[in-house]
Amino acid sequence: MGSLLAATASYLEARAHSGRWLLRIEDVDRGRIEVGAADSIVNALLRFGFEWDGPVLYQSSQYSQYRAALSDLIGDGRVYPCFCSRREIALHARSGVDGVVYPGTCRLGVTKKRGAHSWRMRTEDRDYSFLDEIQGWQTQNLAKDVGDFVLLRADGCWAYQLAVVVDDAASGVTHVVRGADLLDSSPRQIALQQALGLPTVKYAHIPLLADLGGEKLSKQNKAPALQIGSEVLQLWQCLDFLGQQPPVELQSADLKNLWLWAFSAWDLAKIPKKRSVSVTLEAKNEYKILF
Repeated sequence: MGSLLAATASYLEARAHSGRWLLRIEDVDRGRIEVGAADSIVNALLRFGFEWDGPVLYQSSQYSQYRAALSDLIGDGRVYPCFCSRREIALHARSGVDGVVYPGTCRLGVTKKRGAHSWRMRTEDRDYSFLDEIQGWQTQNLAKDVGDFVLLRADGCWAYQLAVVVDDAASGVTHVVRGADLLDSSPRQIALQQALGLPTVKYAHIPLLADLGGEKLSKQNKAPALQIGSEVLQLWQCLDFLGQQPPVELQSADLKNLWLWAFSAWDLAKIPKKRSVSVTLEAKNEYKILF
Protein backbone atom coordinates (compact mmCIF):
# COMPACT_ATOMS: atom_id res chain seq x y z
CA MET A 1 0.00 0.00 0.00
CA GLY A 2 2.87 2.40 0.73
CA SER A 3 4.28 1.89 -2.76
CA LEU A 4 0.86 2.46 -4.30
CA LEU A 5 0.52 5.64 -2.24
CA ALA A 6 3.78 7.06 -3.63
CA ALA A 7 2.89 6.05 -7.18
CA THR A 8 -0.53 7.68 -6.90
CA ALA A 9 0.80 10.97 -5.54
CA SER A 10 3.57 11.29 -8.11
CA TYR A 11 1.28 10.27 -10.98
CA LEU A 12 -1.43 12.77 -10.12
CA GLU A 13 1.03 15.59 -9.50
CA ALA A 14 2.68 14.98 -12.88
CA ARG A 15 -0.62 14.86 -14.73
CA ALA A 16 -1.92 17.96 -12.91
CA HIS A 17 0.95 19.93 -14.48
CA SER A 18 0.74 18.23 -17.90
CA GLY A 19 4.06 16.57 -17.12
CA ARG A 20 5.56 13.22 -17.99
CA TRP A 21 5.39 10.37 -15.47
CA LEU A 22 8.36 8.03 -15.73
CA LEU A 23 8.71 4.46 -14.52
CA ARG A 24 12.13 3.38 -13.26
CA ILE A 25 12.98 0.01 -11.75
CA GLU A 26 15.68 0.57 -9.13
CA ASP A 27 17.47 -2.77 -9.23
CA VAL A 28 21.08 -1.88 -8.45
CA ASP A 29 21.21 -3.77 -5.15
CA ARG A 30 21.74 -7.25 -6.56
CA GLY A 31 21.63 -8.91 -3.15
CA ARG A 32 18.03 -7.81 -2.57
CA ILE A 33 16.59 -8.49 -6.02
CA GLU A 34 13.77 -11.04 -6.07
CA VAL A 35 13.14 -13.02 -9.24
CA GLY A 36 10.04 -11.69 -10.95
CA ALA A 37 9.76 -8.62 -8.70
CA ALA A 38 10.12 -6.11 -11.55
CA ASP A 39 7.41 -7.79 -13.62
CA SER A 40 5.18 -7.86 -10.54
CA ILE A 41 5.59 -4.10 -10.09
CA VAL A 42 4.84 -3.34 -13.74
CA ASN A 43 1.79 -5.63 -13.76
CA ALA A 44 0.43 -4.09 -10.57
CA LEU A 45 0.70 -0.58 -12.02
CA LEU A 46 -1.10 -1.70 -15.17
CA ARG A 47 -3.81 -3.34 -13.07
CA PHE A 48 -4.43 -0.05 -11.26
CA GLY A 49 -4.65 1.90 -14.51
CA PHE A 50 -1.35 3.81 -14.42
CA GLU A 51 0.04 4.97 -17.77
CA TRP A 52 3.70 5.98 -17.89
CA ASP A 53 5.55 7.93 -20.56
CA GLY A 54 8.34 6.29 -22.51
CA PRO A 55 9.96 2.90 -21.90
CA VAL A 56 10.63 1.47 -18.45
CA LEU A 57 14.17 2.33 -17.31
CA TYR A 58 16.09 -0.37 -15.44
CA GLN A 59 18.99 0.91 -13.36
CA SER A 60 20.88 -2.32 -14.00
CA SER A 61 21.28 -1.12 -17.60
CA GLN A 62 22.82 2.21 -16.55
CA TYR A 63 26.11 1.11 -14.96
CA SER A 64 28.28 2.81 -17.60
CA GLN A 65 26.57 6.12 -16.80
CA TYR A 66 27.26 5.72 -13.10
CA ARG A 67 30.88 4.82 -13.80
CA ALA A 68 31.30 7.95 -15.92
CA ALA A 69 29.85 10.13 -13.16
CA LEU A 70 32.13 8.52 -10.55
CA SER A 71 35.15 9.06 -12.80
CA ASP A 72 34.31 12.76 -13.03
CA LEU A 73 34.09 13.00 -9.25
CA ILE A 74 37.40 11.14 -8.84
CA GLY A 75 39.03 13.51 -11.30
CA ASP A 76 37.76 16.50 -9.30
CA GLY A 77 39.01 15.04 -6.02
CA ARG A 78 35.49 14.90 -4.59
CA VAL A 79 35.59 11.20 -3.71
CA TYR A 80 38.14 8.86 -2.17
CA PRO A 81 38.62 5.11 -1.68
CA CYS A 82 37.55 3.70 1.69
CA PHE A 83 38.88 0.39 3.02
CA CYS A 84 36.91 0.34 6.28
CA SER A 85 34.64 -2.57 7.14
CA ARG A 86 31.22 -1.98 8.67
CA ARG A 87 32.53 -3.32 11.96
CA GLU A 88 35.46 -0.88 11.96
CA ILE A 89 33.13 2.01 11.23
CA ALA A 90 30.70 0.98 13.96
CA LEU A 91 33.49 1.01 16.56
CA HIS A 92 34.22 4.70 16.03
CA ALA A 93 31.08 6.20 14.49
CA ARG A 94 28.31 8.19 16.11
CA SER A 95 24.65 8.25 15.14
CA GLY A 96 23.40 10.69 12.51
CA VAL A 97 20.10 11.47 10.81
CA ASP A 98 20.23 8.36 8.63
CA GLY A 99 22.40 5.72 10.30
CA VAL A 100 25.94 6.23 11.53
CA VAL A 101 28.19 9.17 10.58
CA TYR A 102 31.38 7.92 8.93
CA PRO A 103 34.30 9.02 11.16
CA GLY A 104 36.55 9.92 8.22
CA THR A 105 39.13 7.19 8.78
CA CYS A 106 40.24 7.00 5.11
CA ARG A 107 39.57 10.65 4.24
CA LEU A 108 43.24 11.67 4.22
CA GLY A 109 44.34 8.54 2.37
CA VAL A 110 45.75 5.20 3.48
CA THR A 111 49.37 4.08 3.45
CA LYS A 112 48.59 0.45 2.71
CA LYS A 113 45.78 -0.76 0.48
CA ARG A 114 43.81 -3.70 1.83
CA GLY A 115 41.94 -5.13 -1.15
CA ALA A 116 38.35 -4.27 -2.04
CA HIS A 117 37.21 -0.77 -1.22
CA SER A 118 34.25 1.52 -1.58
CA TRP A 119 34.22 5.08 -2.90
CA ARG A 120 33.00 7.84 -0.61
CA MET A 121 31.85 11.37 -1.38
CA ARG A 122 33.65 14.11 0.55
CA THR A 123 31.02 16.11 2.39
CA GLU A 124 31.34 19.78 3.22
CA ASP A 125 30.80 21.39 6.61
CA ARG A 126 27.97 23.62 5.46
CA ASP A 127 24.21 23.66 5.43
CA TYR A 128 22.20 22.35 2.51
CA SER A 129 18.69 23.82 2.49
CA PHE A 130 15.74 23.20 0.21
CA LEU A 131 12.01 23.76 0.23
CA ASP A 132 10.10 20.50 0.20
CA GLU A 133 6.69 21.10 -1.36
CA ILE A 134 4.97 19.11 1.40
CA GLN A 135 7.30 19.02 4.42
CA GLY A 136 8.47 22.67 4.17
CA TRP A 137 12.01 24.00 4.59
CA GLN A 138 14.67 21.40 5.30
CA THR A 139 18.25 22.05 6.38
CA GLN A 140 21.03 19.54 6.86
CA ASN A 141 24.77 19.79 7.45
CA LEU A 142 26.13 16.80 5.56
CA ALA A 143 29.50 16.66 7.32
CA LYS A 144 27.90 16.67 10.77
CA ASP A 145 24.62 14.88 10.15
CA VAL A 146 25.60 12.24 7.57
CA GLY A 147 29.35 12.20 6.99
CA ASP A 148 31.16 11.10 3.84
CA PHE A 149 28.75 8.72 2.12
CA VAL A 150 29.26 5.75 -0.18
CA LEU A 151 28.73 6.01 -3.94
CA LEU A 152 30.07 2.59 -4.94
CA ARG A 153 30.15 -0.24 -2.43
CA ALA A 154 33.10 -2.57 -1.99
CA ASP A 155 31.03 -5.42 -3.45
CA GLY A 156 30.56 -3.48 -6.69
CA CYS A 157 26.98 -2.32 -6.08
CA TRP A 158 26.15 1.27 -6.93
CA ALA A 159 24.66 3.33 -4.14
CA TYR A 160 21.13 4.66 -4.42
CA GLN A 161 22.28 8.27 -4.01
CA LEU A 162 24.47 8.35 -7.12
CA ALA A 163 22.20 6.18 -9.26
CA VAL A 164 19.08 8.30 -8.82
CA VAL A 165 20.94 11.58 -9.39
CA VAL A 166 22.44 10.35 -12.65
CA ASP A 167 19.16 8.81 -13.82
CA ASP A 168 17.07 11.86 -12.92
CA ALA A 169 19.34 14.12 -14.95
CA ALA A 170 19.51 11.73 -17.92
CA SER A 171 15.70 11.42 -18.00
CA GLY A 172 15.08 15.16 -17.65
CA VAL A 173 13.34 14.79 -14.29
CA THR A 174 12.39 18.15 -12.75
CA HIS A 175 10.17 17.03 -9.84
CA VAL A 176 10.44 14.04 -7.51
CA VAL A 177 7.44 12.93 -5.43
CA ARG A 178 8.26 10.08 -3.04
CA GLY A 179 7.94 8.81 0.53
CA ALA A 180 9.24 10.75 3.52
CA ASP A 181 11.64 7.93 4.39
CA LEU A 182 13.85 9.46 1.68
CA LEU A 183 13.55 13.05 2.91
CA ASP A 184 16.93 12.91 4.67
CA SER A 185 18.56 11.61 1.47
CA SER A 186 17.71 14.75 -0.49
CA PRO A 187 20.65 16.91 0.72
CA ARG A 188 23.07 14.18 -0.39
CA GLN A 189 21.46 14.14 -3.80
CA ILE A 190 21.55 17.93 -4.02
CA ALA A 191 25.26 17.87 -3.14
CA LEU A 192 25.86 15.33 -5.91
CA GLN A 193 23.83 17.35 -8.40
CA GLN A 194 25.96 20.40 -7.63
CA ALA A 195 29.23 18.45 -7.78
CA LEU A 196 28.32 16.96 -11.18
CA GLY A 197 26.98 20.23 -12.59
CA LEU A 198 23.45 18.84 -12.90
CA PRO A 199 20.14 20.67 -12.33
CA THR A 200 18.66 20.46 -8.85
CA VAL A 201 15.18 18.96 -8.90
CA LYS A 202 12.23 19.95 -6.75
CA TYR A 203 11.16 17.52 -4.05
CA ALA A 204 7.85 16.63 -2.42
CA HIS A 205 7.87 13.93 0.26
CA ILE A 206 4.55 12.34 1.17
CA PRO A 207 3.92 10.91 4.66
CA LEU A 208 4.58 7.24 5.15
CA LEU A 209 1.99 4.73 6.27
CA ALA A 210 3.06 3.50 9.70
CA ASP A 211 1.78 1.10 12.32
CA LEU A 212 0.81 2.19 15.82
CA GLY A 213 4.44 1.87 16.90
CA GLY A 214 5.60 4.31 14.22
CA GLU A 215 7.20 1.61 12.02
CA LYS A 216 6.85 2.04 8.26
CA LEU A 217 4.46 -0.49 6.73
CA SER A 218 6.57 -2.60 4.38
CA LYS A 219 7.29 -6.16 3.34
CA GLN A 220 9.97 -6.29 6.05
CA ASN A 221 7.38 -5.99 8.81
CA LYS A 222 4.83 -8.20 7.05
CA ALA A 223 2.50 -5.50 5.73
CA PRO A 224 -0.13 -7.18 3.54
CA ALA A 225 0.37 -7.14 -0.22
CA LEU A 226 -2.00 -5.33 -2.56
CA GLN A 227 -5.06 -7.46 -3.22
CA ILE A 228 -6.00 -8.38 -6.78
CA GLY A 229 -9.65 -7.55 -7.41
CA SER A 230 -9.78 -4.69 -4.88
CA GLU A 231 -8.07 -2.03 -6.98
CA VAL A 232 -10.82 0.57 -6.71
CA LEU A 233 -11.02 0.33 -2.91
CA GLN A 234 -7.25 0.44 -2.49
CA LEU A 235 -6.87 3.43 -4.83
CA TRP A 236 -9.73 5.19 -3.03
CA GLN A 237 -7.92 4.58 0.28
CA CYS A 238 -4.73 6.09 -1.15
CA LEU A 239 -6.61 9.21 -2.17
CA ASP A 240 -8.08 9.36 1.33
CA PHE A 241 -4.64 8.95 2.98
CA LEU A 242 -3.38 11.78 0.75
CA GLY A 243 -6.02 14.14 2.11
CA GLN A 244 -8.01 14.39 -1.13
CA GLN A 245 -11.35 13.45 0.52
CA PRO A 246 -12.78 11.25 -2.24
CA PRO A 247 -16.57 10.78 -2.04
CA VAL A 248 -17.59 7.52 -0.38
CA GLU A 249 -19.75 6.56 -3.35
CA LEU A 250 -16.62 6.33 -5.51
CA GLN A 251 -15.68 3.16 -3.62
CA SER A 252 -18.19 1.39 -5.86
CA ALA A 253 -17.19 3.18 -9.08
CA ASP A 254 -14.95 1.74 -11.76
CA LEU A 255 -11.26 2.63 -12.05
CA LYS A 256 -11.78 4.97 -14.99
CA ASN A 257 -14.26 7.17 -13.14
CA LEU A 258 -12.21 7.13 -9.94
CA TRP A 259 -9.18 8.34 -11.88
CA LEU A 260 -11.24 11.01 -13.64
CA TRP A 261 -12.35 12.33 -10.25
CA ALA A 262 -8.79 12.22 -8.93
CA PHE A 263 -7.41 14.12 -11.93
CA SER A 264 -9.97 16.89 -11.47
CA ALA A 265 -9.72 17.12 -7.68
CA TRP A 266 -5.99 16.63 -7.08
CA ASP A 267 -4.44 19.20 -4.73
CA LEU A 268 -0.90 18.67 -3.40
CA ALA A 269 -1.56 21.24 -0.66
CA LYS A 270 -4.11 18.87 0.96
CA ILE A 271 -1.52 16.18 1.70
CA PRO A 272 -0.83 15.96 5.47
CA LYS A 273 2.36 17.85 6.28
CA LYS A 274 3.91 15.16 8.42
CA ARG A 275 6.44 12.40 7.94
CA SER A 276 4.03 9.56 8.70
CA VAL A 277 0.41 8.77 9.41
CA SER A 278 -0.61 5.86 11.60
CA VAL A 279 -3.03 3.30 10.20
CA THR A 280 -4.63 0.11 11.42
CA LEU A 281 -5.71 -2.81 9.27
CA GLU A 282 -9.43 -3.17 9.90
CA ALA A 283 -10.01 -5.99 7.42
CA LYS A 284 -8.10 -7.86 4.75
CA ASN A 285 -8.22 -4.98 2.27
CA GLU A 286 -9.23 -2.02 4.41
CA TYR A 287 -7.06 0.39 6.38
CA LYS A 288 -8.17 3.02 8.87
CA ILE A 289 -6.16 6.20 9.18
CA LEU A 290 -5.55 7.63 12.66
CA PHE A 291 -4.98 11.39 12.93
